[in-house]
Amino acid sequence: MNKLKPIISSVLVAALGLAVIIGLSGAAFPAKVRVAIVQPLSHKSLDQIRDTIVAELKASGRNFEIVTQDAHGDTSSLATIFQNARNKGVDIVVPIATPAAQSAKSVFGGTDTPIVFAAVSNPVAAGLTGEDSRNITGVSNSIPSDKIVQLVSDFQPKYKKIGFLYTSSETNSVSTIKAAKAYCDKSGIAYEEASIAAATDLQAAVNKLLSKGVDALYTGNDNTIASAMPTYTDAAYAKGVPIYCGADSMVADGGLATIGIDYVQLGKQVAALVLKVAGGTSPSALPYETLSDYAKFVNLQAAERLKLQLSAEVLKSYKVLVEKDGTSRFGK
Repeated sequence: MNKLKPIISSVLVAALGLAVIIGLSGAAFPAKVRVAIVQPLSHKSLDQIRDTIVAELKASGRNFEIVTQDAHGDTSSLATIFQNARNKGVDIVVPIATPAAQSAKSVFGGTDTPIVFAAVSNPVAAGLTGEDSRNITGVSNSIPSDKIVQLVSDFQPKYKKIGFLYTSSETNSVSTIKAAKAYCDKSGIAYEEASIAAATDLQAAVNKLLSKGVDALYTGNDNTIASAMPTYTDAAYAKGVPIYCGADSMVADGGLATIGIDYVQLGKQVAALVLKVAGGTSPSALPYETLSDYAKFVNLQAAERLKLQLSAEVLKSYKVLVEKDGTSRFGK
């Protein structure tokens, strides 16, 4: 019997070592971990998340093979992108934004392939939690609705009515605006809303809201609108109406101010989750995360364009993202 002890011990050590590699999900990772990062389209926020994740993984010392892909605004192609990734045997999937995360689940849901999402405003509403999502974790970019409305008050304490603008097909954007409207209803704040199906609808939607007398506009984490900020700002600023946003990239592209997500911080949190999963931790043991700190940025060039006089009291709470002369500090 004693002769068996070294053999048994060796087997146990090997088993324990294998458990570290396999983790609770049952997915064994090779020495080189293949990661697919997929986004629905390219704009500053999503690109910043992607670039941060790539940089963090490369700096980790682990051997990652990273492939990044972009659906170029065609969400119907996301399923094909993920199916191709599955066929190639990718080890970890990192979808950026809600449409990509939902598509990733449709392809990889119920498999042992971990999904680590980035920038999903409402993971519950997006169907990324629960028993059928045990291989999914990630980082949410939700923004408290009260902070959204307080943002407007910081710059326009005498505003009368907010115009909420969002893309109807983006769950992340819809959920943010829904929460903001609920807060307004509870607080007796007047608002109007308009939704678009595509960026080509944007100018007409802005004009619709302006015709209803809104004196402030707000759009949350909305990928379609973020990709068309010049159209948005030209239409609104021609009437002297400020635009408040849910992302710093949207302020960098012309919005007045944001209390929103620091996407570098978000990207770092996502990369940290990917590293844990690559180390053998099951996504089911890693509840999705939110950010504890929210970035506050202002665009002084937009303020000049709107002829807004900003007090030192207001400015001390915000980081200047764009100077009056147009110099951008985005990503710096």
